[in-house]
Formats: sequence, C-alpha cells, structure tokens
Amino acid sequence: MYQKLRCYAKKLRLGIRYYRAILDDPGTPRLPKALLAIAVGYMVVPIDIIPDFIPVLGYLDDLILVPGLVWLAMRLVPAAIKEAHRPLLDTAGCLNDCTNQGPGETQTPDS
Repeated sequence: MYQKLRCYAKKLRLGIRYYRAILDDPGTPRLPKALLAIAVGYMVVPIDIIPDFIPVLGYLDDLILVPGLVWLAMRLVPAAIKEAHRPLLDTAGCLNDCTNQGPGETQTPDS
C-alpha cells in the first residue's frame, strides 16, 4: 500500500514539474497560462462557486471545474512545447518501479 502511495506522490511531483515547465516556456500562449492560473487559484482559495457543505454538489464543482480547466489549457498549448517538456514526466525511468503488483508479489528486475 505504501508503495502505491509513493508511486502516486512521485507521479504528482513529476506532473507538477511538467506543467510548471510548460508555464515557464516563453512559447506558451497567454490563454493557457491564464486558465492554469485560474485552476490553481480556484483550488487554493477557500471560496467556491457551490459551497462544499452542500452534499454532493459542493465537491462536484471542484471535481469538474479544475480538471476541465487544466484539460482545456493543455489542449491550447502547442504540441511542440508539450513534446519538448515530455521527458520531465519520466526522468531517468524513475516510474518503472510503479507497477500494479498484487499483495505479496515482488518486483523482478529486468535483465
């Protein structure tokens, strides 16, 4: 279980590094930068469109709005910029140890 959590944390760190590199790239248009800033701001600021204490709907807006803004922003980024920063997603193959192992299974090294 801890191995899965470590794997998810590693993927999250690499994903944040990837998005940050795309934002810092001078060739990235302003609209995707603004959409990503709005998505991050919406996650951080405690003010929601629909308050979280309303059952289901309060969290549903967070689950739809933030990923939707990130998806739209990444669709607007040119493919050349995304490809230039893609190696950041798996630096030196560090995600190779993130496999779907069942309980009690051990990972075998590749020869």
